Amino acid sequence: MFENKNSKDYKGFGRIILVSLTSSLLVGMLTFAATRQYVLMNQPESEAKSGNSNLLRQSGQESKVIGDLMQGQHEGLQGGLLKDGQGQLDGAERLYQDGQVQGVGQAGAMGDSAITPVAQRVAKTATDAVVGITVERYRQSNLFDGNRQTEVGFGSGVVVSPDGYILTNNHVTGGRSNRIVVSFADGRDVDGEVVWADPVVDLAAVKVNLTGLTFLPLGDATMLEVGEPAIAIGNPLGLEFQRTVTSGIISALNRTISIETEGGSNYMEDLIQTDASINPGNSGGPLLNSGGEVIGINTVKVSAAEGMGFAIPINISKPIVAKLVSTGECKEPYLGLFAFDRSVIPQIDGVTSAPEGVYVAYVDEGGPAFKGGIRKGCVIRRVDDVEIDTMMQLREYINSKYPGDVIRINHHMQDTNDWVTTTVVLDEKVKDGLITR
Repeated sequence: MFENKNSKDYKGFGRIILVSLTSSLLVGMLTFAATRQYVLMNQPESEAKSGNSNLLRQSGQESKVIGDLMQGQHEGLQGGLLKDGQGQLDGAERLYQDGQVQGVGQAGAMGDSAITPVAQRVAKTATDAVVGITVERYRQSNLFDGNRQTEVGFGSGVVVSPDGYILTNNHVTGGRSNRIVVSFADGRDVDGEVVWADPVVDLAAVKVNLTGLTFLPLGDATMLEVGEPAIAIGNPLGLEFQRTVTSGIISALNRTISIETEGGSNYMEDLIQTDASINPGNSGGPLLNSGGEVIGINTVKVSAAEGMGFAIPINISKPIVAKLVSTGECKEPYLGLFAFDRSVIPQIDGVTSAPEGVYVAYVDEGGPAFKGGIRKGCVIRRVDDVEIDTMMQLREYINSKYPGDVIRINHHMQDTNDWVTTTVVLDEKVKDGLITR
């Protein structure tokens, strides 16, 4: 019946304090967000790349980002990726691509592919240049047997020129076959012909009569570093799973493994080891770097272990491809030796030590190297003006030459302990399967 004036004043005062606190908190949040956005937009480019910022600096989107964050509606809070400039944030605050923090571009702009994951970006640009290869072979060697049966094998390949040259493995297309069919991403199936093959390095080139093909650039395997991204594309288990993409890293470099060929035991040297899945059918497909360049041709995996696949470095075949594209044929030069990288010298010869060069383990006594005075145990460190530290480098340089070319080899003589330079005239390779190159 009676009004308590003191109680009414107390309630009014409390409302004022509550409204003041709420307003101050809101103003503070807006001020903090606006200040932070201003600092991010005006910091030096080097600081932006350091990974200290994780917000978009794209003009016209600042207010949307701030508003969404205040309302708890920003998709990045749920772990979304920055994608197509739509204002999403990575849940981990940073997205690394090619070793760099992405999402911040020059003048606050973000490129379309700046934040696309490496494997996704490479797959998008490279898949159309990967082909399936079907090979039909006769099972029986008797040519007069009218009931000869055939067997069908599958593999992969990569188009390396617009006019129809394809790299693959020798074990995919090599040997006697009565038909090779190349399957393209657009659905075409075209007959192909083997124009070059080397069973020792397990490489082959197939030619199809097409032009204007999508092809992939060849990279440089000598520039690879352990730990960088590696992407494999191929047809595991046949054409049913065409152009499967797997990704991983470069696990190791310059691996040498022993293999069995039709001519007996042999060696594959300077292989790239990767943990990107390489399964039967992937053979002959490309191993790619983060730039979409072919750095190797996938060849074998260790069946007794997980995540151990190997690819042949592309540098070995680059001179071959260049000759095929320019002249339509490839006459291989022959030096007549096999050498190991210096890193394995202590395992082979406990006496010889070499801070540089490659260790000659085998010499063809009828070949050019032997005629030039090179013997087992020599260490080759230079050919002409090219420094040699791996067998891959030696093979790449020799493959760039032609039969009859004269080269100068600087090497260490084991018996005299002297460094000498010898002149060698290259022969033409006329037989496959030799351990010497």
